[in-house]
Amino acid sequence: MKRQIVLVVSLVCGLLAAIMTRLYISAKEAEVADEKTRLLNKYGTIDVLAFAKDCPAGTVITDAEIGHKIVPRMGLDGQAVERSDMKIVLGRRLANARSKLEVLFWSDIEGGDPSMKGLSSEIRRQMRAISVNVNVSSSVSGMIKPNDHVDVIGTFNFPDDEGKIKRGDPVTSTVLQNVLVLATGKETSKTQGSSRSLGVNQGYSTVTLEVTPREAEVLAFAEQIKGRLVLTLRNRNDTSYEKQLPQVDFNKIREEIEDLNAKRQMEKLSSAGGR
Repeated sequence: MKRQIVLVVSLVCGLLAAIMTRLYISAKEAEVADEKTRLLNKYGTIDVLAFAKDCPAGTVITDAEIGHKIVPRMGLDGQAVERSDMKIVLGRRLANARSKLEVLFWSDIEGGDPSMKGLSSEIRRQMRAISVNVNVSSSVSGMIKPNDHVDVIGTFNFPDDEGKIKRGDPVTSTVLQNVLVLATGKETSKTQGSSRSLGVNQGYSTVTLEVTPREAEVLAFAEQIKGRLVLTLRNRNDTSYEKQLPQVDFNKIREEIEDLNAKRQMEKLSSAGGR
């Protein structure tokens, strides 16, 4: 009988100990949750990429390895890879082994953050990048974007045989055709749409083009003589090249304006008949 009482008391004590332990753990979990909520409210949150499973160094990042989670922004902004940048990291390799649920940092990826390398990594060999000044009207209402292709048209006042510039007799000519746009303002193809570029490229005053060294000289000279450059936007799949485009001045417009409009009307009628 005495032994049974001791056993019952032991069971009761063990149960009480378990209950107290559970209450203590619950209290601590509540404290952690409260602290997390406080930090989230104070510093804001950020939606970052996190590992869905353990990944050794050298792992190629795919959708299978990566998930996402909401964490406090403090200390992670600019360091952790945000969910909106997922397309940038897919297909790249991990430089460091990481564990499941850990946050993915740019330092974990071979090559790091591509936006930190600057524009030089995007320029093809034997090509050059040059920026030209533009405004809203000369950049197709600011709708030109990185990776677009444009033609460059210039209007100039050319000097006469004596070297004197006739300010009242400008000439317009297509300078370059089918030129790749590397950047608009500070936005490149790698930062376009990225959360890191939001608010950076609200309008731009320069467009950076990829050209050959000789073409760079032409554009530099065109701007040096105060020529006005205008960009015309092309379809990305259009690689056509117009040969022997004429220089245009007032006399050229007067001579060809009727023929140009007649040709346009004929093309419209032809297109309508083919529908």
